[in-house]
Amino acid sequence: MAEKQQMVGEVYYPTPEVITQAHIKNYEAVYAEAQADLAAFWGKIAAANFEWFKPWETVLDESNAPFYKWFTGAKVNIVHNALDRHQRTATRNKAALIFEGEAGDTRTYTYQQLHYEVSKFASILRSMGVKKGDRVTIYMGRIPELMIAMLACAKVGAMHSVVYGGFSTEALHGRIEDSQSRLVITCDGAWLRGEIVPLKNITDEAVNRSPVVENVIVVKRTGQDVHMEHGRDHWYHDLMALDIANPNASTEVMDAEDPLFILYTSGTTGRPKAILHTHGGYMVGTATTLKWVFDIKPEDVWWCAADPGWITGHSYIVYAPLLLGATSFMYEGAPTHPYPDRWWQLIAKYRVTILYTAPTAIRGLMRFGEAWPEKHDLSSLRLLGSVGEPINPEAWKWYYRVIGKERCPIMDTWWQTETGAFMITPMPCVPLKPGSGTRPFPGVEVDVVDEDGNSVKANEEGFLVIKNPWPSMLRTILGDPDRYVQQYWSRYSEQGWYLPGDSARKDEDGYIWIIGRIDDVIKVSGYRLGTAEIESALVSHPAVAEAAAIGIPDELRGNIIKGFVILRQGYEPSDKLSHELRDHVGHEMGPIAKPSTVDFVTSLPKTRSGKIMRRVLRAQVLGQDVGDTSTLEE
Repeated sequence: MAEKQQMVGEVYYPTPEVITQAHIKNYEAVYAEAQADLAAFWGKIAAANFEWFKPWETVLDESNAPFYKWFTGAKVNIVHNALDRHQRTATRNKAALIFEGEAGDTRTYTYQQLHYEVSKFASILRSMGVKKGDRVTIYMGRIPELMIAMLACAKVGAMHSVVYGGFSTEALHGRIEDSQSRLVITCDGAWLRGEIVPLKNITDEAVNRSPVVENVIVVKRTGQDVHMEHGRDHWYHDLMALDIANPNASTEVMDAEDPLFILYTSGTTGRPKAILHTHGGYMVGTATTLKWVFDIKPEDVWWCAADPGWITGHSYIVYAPLLLGATSFMYEGAPTHPYPDRWWQLIAKYRVTILYTAPTAIRGLMRFGEAWPEKHDLSSLRLLGSVGEPINPEAWKWYYRVIGKERCPIMDTWWQTETGAFMITPMPCVPLKPGSGTRPFPGVEVDVVDEDGNSVKANEEGFLVIKNPWPSMLRTILGDPDRYVQQYWSRYSEQGWYLPGDSARKDEDGYIWIIGRIDDVIKVSGYRLGTAEIESALVSHPAVAEAAAIGIPDELRGNIIKGFVILRQGYEPSDKLSHELRDHVGHEMGPIAKPSTVDFVTSLPKTRSGKIMRRVLRAQVLGQDVGDTSTLEE
């Protein structure tokens, strides 16, 4: 661990107790081991922590870069490691998933019970002709059957394509067509803020336009009347009661490089891309990152408050916790319904020990003040996490002080749908700086470089690059390998570096600060200003709960800055406050960053993962076509 006097800026140091309990006690030593021999590092982890039907011949095959392969020649299935192998140990009687619905209904599944349900549903899928290599679209609310459906697809060797249950008919139809799914799994509806989201109706509209779909399986969740097309639509509960629903269904033997799932990215850069992940490398990457970063112990109750419809839910609700034999909590509803303390109530009720959520949720809950969390006993919490976008230092400190009571380290993770697992992240043993993702995960080499690939100086902005392959990396874009190469590998093709599309800076201590998407950098009078920094300056004002900043073309300065803010309770929009906020940003960042205007809004366009869709705001202001909005939360 770095010595205190060597660290620059505001630093929160881990206590000796936190370091003593952590799986990784010395980050530098583990990172150095990985750098010395990348293949040996990952090979050792893969051999020690997972069961393989057949061992690999090569840990990393770089012969066709950037189409890297991991654990080549190995035979495996992620479901064997997530469920099957636990049936031989005491873990089978442990809670795998604790669920609470929005209305307060509860269910708990042990590892044995979850294995039983997944095996039965896998048999149903096989009876419908679903086989290795097929694609299955899943469009559901946040309920246990969503997890069961994903695992059952993987068990039979089919790729799942999960579409978030808040998406439109057009988004669902487009993804069904792109993936050529012959089966869709959905619900009659989902509960959200006391209202029913009509999932079956939306599915009907999408499927009626998709002749490729042969069967639709419907989970009864809300109980309202829905149309059931004879011969095509089947109730989940009816199928699961049939004799063919075999609880002893076999798990398909897969090659380590066989596809596990496709997931469409958020579309912050236009048309969504079908990112493809595989069984072997994804399994090793997700489980290892969760174990080390969140220090998962057998007695933990882990709550990843995401949705399985995006990558955080895939990796850290469904797969990694089960691979580790952990207990997960899942909640169906929204954090502020019926009151702004629903999350805090649930943490106290289930004695949740680790909470992992998005900055947008934290800022949203900040708006309601400290009285709501103060009503509840949050003493069970020992670690907190953040995901989805850079967290403003103000939100970080509120989360640390009000929710974590200044004793829970915050694991601020940077990663993507494409990376499959955490890439830049602290561990409990690493000193923290509010707003920084800290250091790369062991086995991941990152840098901040200029247009020509030269490392920039400390605290200078540049392009974030990843310099080496990693096990959980995307393998391609389904059906479009050229786009995969062009999108991620073309800018620094000579060096063989992956370009995530984010700008960043690296400070004197080697800590990485994500500034924003490359297309979310505003150039004003020749100065490059990150939208995340302007937004952090706005949010640091006591009146502001959330903020977005965009650049608007200007003949004189290239661009001018336009801000949008959501106010905290107790503040009202006014010209005076707008001027005050503009001056505040000028004071915090310098006159060059002062917005020309600040508008007051009640909501911002966001993806489900909490990323603000600035291009949508920009298009609206400029009167342009907003493009693909299928991944907007609302």
